[in-house]
Amino acid sequence: MKILFVASEAAPFVRSGGLGDVAGALPKALCKLGHDCRVIIPYYKEEIGDMYRNSFHFLSSTYVDLSWRRQYCGIYEMNYDGVKYYFIDNEYYFKRKGLYGHFDDAERFAFFSKAVLEALPLIDFYPDILHANDWHTALTPVFLDVFYRFSEEYQHIKTVFTIHNIEFQGKYGEALIGDILGLPSWANSLVMMGDCLNFMKGGIETSNAVTTVSETYAGEILDPFYSYGLESILSERRYKLHGVVNGIDQTVYDPRKDERLFEKYSLKDYVSKKAANKRALLEMINLPYDANRPLITMVSRLTEQKGLDLVATVIDDIMRADVQVIVLGTGDWKYENMLKAVENRYPNKFRAILAFSGDLASKLYGAGDIFLMPSKFEPCGLSQLIAMRYGSVPVVRETGGLKDTVPAFNPETGEGRGFTFKTYNAYDMLDAVWRAYACYYDKNNWNKVIKNGMKSDFGWEVSAKKYEEIYKNL
Repeated sequence: MKILFVASEAAPFVRSGGLGDVAGALPKALCKLGHDCRVIIPYYKEEIGDMYRNSFHFLSSTYVDLSWRRQYCGIYEMNYDGVKYYFIDNEYYFKRKGLYGHFDDAERFAFFSKAVLEALPLIDFYPDILHANDWHTALTPVFLDVFYRFSEEYQHIKTVFTIHNIEFQGKYGEALIGDILGLPSWANSLVMMGDCLNFMKGGIETSNAVTTVSETYAGEILDPFYSYGLESILSERRYKLHGVVNGIDQTVYDPRKDERLFEKYSLKDYVSKKAANKRALLEMINLPYDANRPLITMVSRLTEQKGLDLVATVIDDIMRADVQVIVLGTGDWKYENMLKAVENRYPNKFRAILAFSGDLASKLYGAGDIFLMPSKFEPCGLSQLIAMRYGSVPVVRETGGLKDTVPAFNPETGEGRGFTFKTYNAYDMLDAVWRAYACYYDKNNWNKVIKNGMKSDFGWEVSAKKYEEIYKNL
């Protein structure tokens, strides 16, 4: 099959979260299955490093009509790790600092979504499957159905739309439907939700299949608690909704080869090597080292979704135990201030590193004993998968992909990969932390739960085959 994967970011070129990891790993896995899977993203000239940009090859250019606008569209390409990548160039829209959060994001990503379709004849690639991702590219199947189906080359294309996080839907004022999208009046209902334009709703309406990034999350988003207002349209289109859990690129996240670790290790020597990583990390951030004291880590956006309210409620209870805690991430100012206040109260036991750093993240995965991820909701989550691969035991809430990937450890059978709690309650989370804390001192069971995680296969092969089946059915 010919597959075009449309995304707003893709590792290793540019990424801000899980979507970038997926766009970098899933196409590679599909190519290994024998498909011609290619990726197209915006050309962010201020964000993509020179080490990649210097290898880009200019293909062609055209113009894209966006309502009354006529905008330049350049197309670059690069082959990387067995996958062909295309980059849509327009300096007005994409030569900026930061991927998202600009005043004209609606116009920027509407342009990109339409430019993808204008680019097909120039790259001489009409896919069997066009796979769009999240609200930034949700208009691609809408534009395809409204403006391009009359052309013979476009008539056979089937579309898949993946929801990575339903909280972010691309909601804007109704006036933009005419001023930016330029849709005919009969098509307005495709993108209208309530009294506003909703990009994601358009993707759900027009795609042949809708997927999300775990089986549990596919069920959760039918519930108003999780759906952010889209439960009715999803329930009506339930027949085309699928849940496929994400994987991770196990060649990138591999403690045996990760150069960012102080010492690399495998399942055979993780006990001594993780201790060495812990000692080196604590020395680096000026915390005392004690081999018998568990280290709890968090690598997270500091937002309500990630369970920071729960952490704030019981952090003093946790710190009264003989533990150390390191939190890495950035986000809402109230959580950043809360964590810095905790650091001031417990200067020898707690560090809040308010930064986004892949290097430090690897060091925390490699050094940590317990990985805390108490999300309010979690479509899939990649951090818990990386943590388990690095021998850090997750404490998670049973929601979305966390429930699908972290079965609770059972000391009677020795099965399971972490410690879980069900309700969104700080003291239920605290109970799970205490269960992990107690298990840490039972080295027989602790080594079992670590090995269960490190031996698990979190690669993309199984998930890629599930996507392959969805594509074939279309």
